Amino acid sequence: MTRTRRLAAMALLAVVAVLAGSGCSVIPVSGPYTVNDEGAGDPLTKPFQRMIAIGPQRAWGPMETFRGLQSAMAAYPEDPAVLQQYLTPQARQKWSAAGPVTVIEDLYEVVPPASIDGTEPTMKITVKGRWVAQINEDDSYKPTAGPWSQDFELVRDPGGGFRVNSLPQGLLLTAADVARAYRPTNLYYLGRDGQPPLVVDRVRLRLKTTETYAQTVLKRLLKPPTEALRGAVTTGFPPGSAIESIRSGEERVVINLSGDFDVLDLSAEDALRAQIRHSLNNNEIAKGRILEVQVDGEPYITDRPNTEDSWLGDGGERAYYVSRGALHYLGQDGAAGAVAGAAGEQRDGYSDFAVSKDAGGVSVAARTSTGVSVAGLSPDGRWQQVIQGADLTPPTWRRDGTLWTYDRKNADLLRYDPKSGRGPDIVPTPKQLVGLNITGLRIARDGVRVVVTIDDETVQIGALIGEGGGVELGNLQSLTTTEGSDQITDVAWADDLRLLVLVESKAGQILNEINVGDGQTSGVPLKDRVTSLAALNDRILAAVGSGGDAKILELNQDRQTWTAKIESDAAEPLFPLG
Repeated sequence: MTRTRRLAAMALLAVVAVLAGSGCSVIPVSGPYTVNDEGAGDPLTKPFQRMIAIGPQRAWGPMETFRGLQSAMAAYPEDPAVLQQYLTPQARQKWSAAGPVTVIEDLYEVVPPASIDGTEPTMKITVKGRWVAQINEDDSYKPTAGPWSQDFELVRDPGGGFRVNSLPQGLLLTAADVARAYRPTNLYYLGRDGQPPLVVDRVRLRLKTTETYAQTVLKRLLKPPTEALRGAVTTGFPPGSAIESIRSGEERVVINLSGDFDVLDLSAEDALRAQIRHSLNNNEIAKGRILEVQVDGEPYITDRPNTEDSWLGDGGERAYYVSRGALHYLGQDGAAGAVAGAAGEQRDGYSDFAVSKDAGGVSVAARTSTGVSVAGLSPDGRWQQVIQGADLTPPTWRRDGTLWTYDRKNADLLRYDPKSGRGPDIVPTPKQLVGLNITGLRIARDGVRVVVTIDDETVQIGALIGEGGGVELGNLQSLTTTEGSDQITDVAWADDLRLLVLVESKAGQILNEINVGDGQTSGVPLKDRVTSLAALNDRILAAVGSGGDAKILELNQDRQTWTAKIESDAAEPLFPLG
């Protein structure tokens, strides 16, 4: 046993000695662990703290036994044998680490048996805490809230101490365990058409002492995406692909793959390069180094740092706003003039503008009292109603050029394709949404994720599944719900993972930025009352006021203060897509 391991074991015994003999006790997370700088200085890995657990001790009571069990769960992936020591033969046969990981707050309460007189062969303890999250088997991280409680049955061991006789399936970790051993990771997959942009999938990956972080990331990239993107994305890795080795030098990282790769397909090569590049570099792995990809030891792809690519394209960076029913450009220092054509002419009755991808001819859509109309941003552009309906949600463009809305009166999801030369198609409404009051939907710039607002109270995130005319909305999962009389007044995609949600409450407005991949939320301070939002990456625009006093503000880089960009007659800021 190394000196570090001996100190870890001594630390656990010291904690146990303090807790022994207590009644209901709050157990802190400060159990034994050792700082393990595995591969420190290696660009392919990340140092992390590894839990060192010890087996049950004869002098321990039921509460100390549970604390040891929980520490053994935190150490289980590296050392599964220790946890087995805490279980009776019956529990060993029934329990499995497979299944979702339950994450609770660091401080939890252990309620002891009603009495311990030294004779009871079996007893029950209850563990209570706050539920933090669940890490699913597909590595998705789902925040949760509310109380958590679980009973554990313990029996006396003939040799002294206790063993656990029944426990729920899966691992039980604290938030500190997860922060210590897991890392939020962005994986990049291809859209169903195999063309830009990439689609990002957010997971929590456990760091391992047996492999670098780069190996962990790429091995996970070989697997299917999380449930949120199943059926909506694909990959450039052929079935049966494997990571044979990853080596690094001062200037180069060499990745050796095996599999049935078509080395003559340049488009497939570019797609695979983009997946590997962004899955590594956007997780701060091997950034600034040449990536050399081999297949069975033979050179396949060379990716040099700072080489431009279009795989994370956002659809255009130009900002717009609406003034008196006319669409205007927003320049660096303020107003830059009205757009060309009918869309730039003042008119009443047009609202909820949406701009298509900034390529191949830009179009704008707007909602009217009778439907949705579209106009090209060109001198000869004229408004044309393309979707009829008196109760439609605000229109939203997909990056493939199709226009989407929801007909609330007829409960139909509608898609209009300008290339088809016909009216909108009806897309099947997901069963989860049938009968619900859908108040809005917006497609992310990746062309895959969709935010759906229900009753202006609940936000769900789904994905567009399938290809061509067979695309459907699916994979719906709840993201956030307001409380009491609070109402969601606007949502806007910042990027493919971050969603801005504006809530009107009795106490005032709340603007939250939510990562739809793992639910992590941060607040954005507001001073003025906001009527609508637009966002693109780190830029956030907000309309405040009304009528002639309406202004457009932009959030400053300090993420605390706002600067006026347009001082009057300005409403509805917007960026292409999103």
